[in-house]
Amino acid sequence: MFKKKPNIKALAPLRSSDRRRIADQIIADYGVEVQSREPTHQPEAGQEIATIGVGATRNALLPDNSQSARFTTTSGKDLKQVSGTLYVGKHAGQPQRVLWIKLEDKILPTVYTLWMNPGLVPLLHTPDVVLQKLRGGADLMTPGLARGPPFPRKATKGSVVAIASLEKPNIPMVVGVCEIDVASLQQVRGAKGHAVRGEHWDGDEIWAWSQGRSGGGSAPDDLEGWDTNDDGSGLAERTNDFTVEDSDDAQNEGGVAIPYIAAKSSQEKGQNEFVEGEDAEPFERVDEEEKDLSTKEIDDIFWHALLYGLHHHRNTTRSDPHHGLNFPLNQSALISNLVLPFLPITTPTQAATLNIKRTSWKNAKKFIKAFDKARLLKSKDRDGGECVVLDIDFEDPAIVNFIPYKLPKKETAGAESGGGGGGKTITADISPSDSSIGQKLSKVELYKPKEQLAPVFVASKANHHALYLPTELRPIINEYIDSEKLVSDTNKRLVNLDPILANTVFDGSTPLDREVLAKGSVPRDALIDRILKTCSPYHIILRNDETRDSVKAKAGHAPKIAIVLETRSGNKTVTKLSGVEVFYIPPQALADELQKTCASSTSVGQLAGSSPKKPVMEVMVQGPQKDAMIKALEKRGVNRQWVEVHDKTKGKKK
Repeated sequence: MFKKKPNIKALAPLRSSDRRRIADQIIADYGVEVQSREPTHQPEAGQEIATIGVGATRNALLPDNSQSARFTTTSGKDLKQVSGTLYVGKHAGQPQRVLWIKLEDKILPTVYTLWMNPGLVPLLHTPDVVLQKLRGGADLMTPGLARGPPFPRKATKGSVVAIASLEKPNIPMVVGVCEIDVASLQQVRGAKGHAVRGEHWDGDEIWAWSQGRSGGGSAPDDLEGWDTNDDGSGLAERTNDFTVEDSDDAQNEGGVAIPYIAAKSSQEKGQNEFVEGEDAEPFERVDEEEKDLSTKEIDDIFWHALLYGLHHHRNTTRSDPHHGLNFPLNQSALISNLVLPFLPITTPTQAATLNIKRTSWKNAKKFIKAFDKARLLKSKDRDGGECVVLDIDFEDPAIVNFIPYKLPKKETAGAESGGGGGGKTITADISPSDSSIGQKLSKVELYKPKEQLAPVFVASKANHHALYLPTELRPIINEYIDSEKLVSDTNKRLVNLDPILANTVFDGSTPLDREVLAKGSVPRDALIDRILKTCSPYHIILRNDETRDSVKAKAGHAPKIAIVLETRSGNKTVTKLSGVEVFYIPPQALADELQKTCASSTSVGQLAGSSPKKPVMEVMVQGPQKDAMIKALEKRGVNRQWVEVHDKTKGKKK
């Protein structure tokens, strides 16, 4: 619903009585349990102890000094006009955010409210590949439900639910309304139809709203109180097909099927449709009953995954002494780039099971220390408890002689390993669907003469309506000077002004113009530069083998890519990048690569102030990631001089 920016009226303060009434309605609608607690002072006569608990619950759901605003937007395939009310508030230590959305008689929480109030609504789960479609405005189809049955008993038809991925089962990312009675489902395999209608998600315009236009807040890495079955109990079934339907583009019974790899029988071929452009099945079909992995087996898988990652980097970047890695390497980057892409995940069950928390090490720091103890790498603890890798022994026999195993084709680049068993390897920082990687770009600046300069071009038999390079304009101007015999007799470098040049090029509006007009002559180079400034600028961005004649020129000077570093939420730095579309770079593919390269969260949204008809997208990455962005752009043919960097984190000089 909020894929496009809604029209929001001005905010108005919420009266205390209205705030209490709305909070009480939320408590009643969502069955929030109000815990009475002992007061810190003697209650007044007639005041119940439970009243104090109600006040705290109200503040947790809808804080003091909350505001409200009316909004209008469109919904559904027919773009039906809908209106409602937004409730904006600020929790302690947090920026002001939209906390609740009222549509007709239903009040929906936003992800910010869910992150602050665990257990508020039933939590459903789906694989991450399906969640990404939901965060684009799709609805969750019944086969996309995971970790059940049984499902939460409160997930009945018409109830508000949250949706999280199997990879991060305790972080709700989507808010929706059940289209069916999910709690009563006995199985999801082979089922059809919508299960949950998506209303709001992390990454939409409601999430991105803020008074300072600072963008949306990042999802927390971990939340207590959600996903109480994190030990994996109750995972009775897995799905064969995960299906979602795009709310904007799908047909009546559409949806996108994300199947497992199945035997290529004639009956199954019709069901094997993939997510927008993917040419490989994400999972392989396995037996109905899948054996649980022991802790030792999970340890072995993680150990071999890191060896595989190091072996891959050693064999694919032999010319680099550090084999494509920048030291010191933080623990998040090591897990994201050298371990996760090399895990042999072939089923949703394995996706949920193969987690660093399920190893005997329990966290990345102890995992790295185990490799340090085996003398495969050298690590060091930094202030704050973070562990960084200082160096890796790429010549260790365990890395050199590692035999690669076959990885699933999910998000693979299909590159052969540099040595070993010949299995397919995953390139951690390259997306196979990103055609901009390796492209060659060139920028051409052109100039169109103004009508007043037509006599200059007529004299040299040139078309004054055409576009010219600066090197092409110079001989035309020189030919005019020679034909009109304007070269000074005393100094060949000076050109005498005739009425056309005097009136067209030097209008007398500046002291320099008046000085030139008074002298009646000007240096030849200065004249040519001045004529260029009077021409209208155009530009062309040529890609690969394109020629100047095959691409239509655009008015104005060639744009530059903007990189902005700014501070948000007190002391957190984010890096924003915009303007890549004109250089044939898909923003989402670039964001996906930066997420892996920087080991940080990323988001893509419309740049504030850009035209809705031709929106400019903005890529935001957590942390100071200017150098990583420039490196990724250079890999896509962008010259460093075409990038403008604005660092707003540095204080102004006094």
